[in-house]
Amino acid sequence: MPSLIRMSYTVNHSRLAVVEPKLRDLLPADLYATMWVDPTSANLTRVFEHLRTLQRILQDYLPRQVTENPPEPGEVRYEWQEGALMFTDLAGFTKLMEANAARGREGAEALLKVFNSYFASMIEIISKAGGNLLEFTGDAMLVQFPADQRGQHTAQAVRAGLRMQRAMNKFADIETSQGPVSLGMRLGIHTGRFLTADIGTPRRMEHVLLGRAVLQTKHAEAAGQVGRVCLTEKAIAEVKGLFNFEAGQPGFAFIMDNLTTQQLGEYDLAAFTRRPASTLLLDRSEDGLVEEIAKAVESVEPLACYIPEPVRDLLVESAWRRRISPEFVEPTVMFVNLLGLTEALEHAQADELPKLVETFSRALAAIDAAVAIRGGVLKKVTYQLVGSDMMIYFGVPNAHTNDPARAASAALAVRDIITSLKPPAIGGQPVNLRCQIGLSSGPVFAAEIGEPRGRREFNIMSDTVNTTARLAARATDNQILLTESVHQHLGERFICEPLGPVSLKGRQAPVPIYALTGKPASPQLSQSDPRTMRGQ
Repeated sequence: MPSLIRMSYTVNHSRLAVVEPKLRDLLPADLYATMWVDPTSANLTRVFEHLRTLQRILQDYLPRQVTENPPEPGEVRYEWQEGALMFTDLAGFTKLMEANAARGREGAEALLKVFNSYFASMIEIISKAGGNLLEFTGDAMLVQFPADQRGQHTAQAVRAGLRMQRAMNKFADIETSQGPVSLGMRLGIHTGRFLTADIGTPRRMEHVLLGRAVLQTKHAEAAGQVGRVCLTEKAIAEVKGLFNFEAGQPGFAFIMDNLTTQQLGEYDLAAFTRRPASTLLLDRSEDGLVEEIAKAVESVEPLACYIPEPVRDLLVESAWRRRISPEFVEPTVMFVNLLGLTEALEHAQADELPKLVETFSRALAAIDAAVAIRGGVLKKVTYQLVGSDMMIYFGVPNAHTNDPARAASAALAVRDIITSLKPPAIGGQPVNLRCQIGLSSGPVFAAEIGEPRGRREFNIMSDTVNTTARLAARATDNQILLTESVHQHLGERFICEPLGPVSLKGRQAPVPIYALTGKPASPQLSQSDPRTMRGQ
């Protein structure tokens, strides 16, 4: 029997052995290979510098509450917070995207330039007012103004909102190849208590916001008008005497912007929060470098688990240029509305909250796994008007020839997960867990949006995303609805029931939709099994 010849490890290999498994997911492929075959001081320094850059990128991708005090990967935690919340939504995006889509990469770059100018302007105003950008939801933003001892958080939010609406003037007449396009913004504010929670597994964590205050903030935006700042009754009560109001829909009012520039000001007094410090390289010896790399990994790993794996891979490979190129693509988009848990939150006693949060965490872990095994991305968990929304997509950043089938298979798996999940009991009664799911495919703008060197996220935006969300909201309990564009790609691999055309907000003509009910019990259709999808 031939003897096995082993090459001797270098001293540096033995030093790297402990941290090497974690570096596999945090280093670009070429840098990882260089480090391993030639672990010299120069190459170890490159590894450290990459990790330091990646840490800064991840800090920009996550809300302040996570970056300042990240949990251990897989640690589930929650906390009630008080303050004013602001929700914004952009009007005019679809027309601007259509004006640039035909120009390919050039159009994508032009569109990104406009959006990053918009977000940079808004984020700067929010920061100067003491606000904290919690999440991007497509072209929308959710912002928190933490409660302070002076009780000025709602007034700070209102003044920030007025400044933001005034700043929209520079986006009122954008020149495109198809003529001028105008962007506008609706903005709603509410004040109250809401729950923040970190849930998931060491492989994938998510920072979520729950509670009626979040819901009321989004209702305020929905009841608003482009160019105005809309407040709920509770927010109005907090700032009476400071501003003048104009009646809106029942339960809401608009702030009258009759302040001079000097009266409105540019800043609000707020505690200045420093960006978390990056790891410093104090010892450049080979022993010191390996030790500093291990410390850097300990700082990066808790942040990296909040980013979906395909997006994280994209960030790792592009970290050296600090930029992801924008593009127009045609993925399949899924929205999952998880109903029951968030509604039960308002009725739960203190000792029942852990059950709710833990159930949410288990649901997220199982759904993320079902999506990941089929090559998809669970991008975001947010709180919409109908419950907790999960946006999932297939085809970006990694495309497959059968993304619609992967999405349909995932939708069925998600429905099974939610309907089989053991519900927690609140007030002695089990929570009624259920879901609504929508599927659509079409063109989207995929890009890293926000401040180019500040708070930003990789995201997808388009009318396709909006249509999918509205389709999910239209579904009945545990129903999966899909559009004609998805149905055409499924063929006979799935059982779909035609429901006829329906009217959806934002669509001029009725949209034919289908209900996805299952898969035929046929052995030749095994390609819809996730185990056979990875290579397609």
